[in-house]
Amino acid sequence: MNTKSMSDGASVVLWHWHGGEPGALARARAALENALSGLGYDGEAVSDAVLAVSELVANAVEHAVGPYELRLRRTATDVICEVVDNDPEIPSFAVDALLTPVREGRGSGLETLCTLLSERGRGLYIVHELTRGAWGFRRSGVTKAAWIALTLPVDGEGQSGD
Repeated sequence: MNTKSMSDGASVVLWHWHGGEPGALARARAALENALSGLGYDGEAVSDAVLAVSELVANAVEHAVGPYELRLRRTATDVICEVVDNDPEIPSFAVDALLTPVREGRGSGLETLCTLLSERGRGLYIVHELTRGAWGFRRSGVTKAAWIALTLPVDGEGQSGD
């Protein structure tokens, strides 16, 4: 697949899978890494995008129905990476709540540490941090896409992180 020749607005499917398919997440990561490298991204930009998308894929598989797709779409200024599932419901949450640790009823010691480590729901916080807030959800008919945006790389230069 030649992702370098993607036209503005064109969507390219990098990977399509069904729930419970062994190795699907690893294949999706590899497909994204190869596509981003082919578009001129490198280093931290690729690793951050792959990690953020891994979180979105894990959420889709856990909370939505398949089949699923990993897509890239180019705009005038960005490459949008989307994880599409067949559940049109967009999660409702406050982004501020993702960024604020819960402290009530917390003590110290091993019990508190185990409680902290067993908590769930940090995935979207990780996505928020890795993308510097350039992520979200969009609905299209009976599907939903969780997306991240990557600024287009400068021709001839890779996009390493800050």
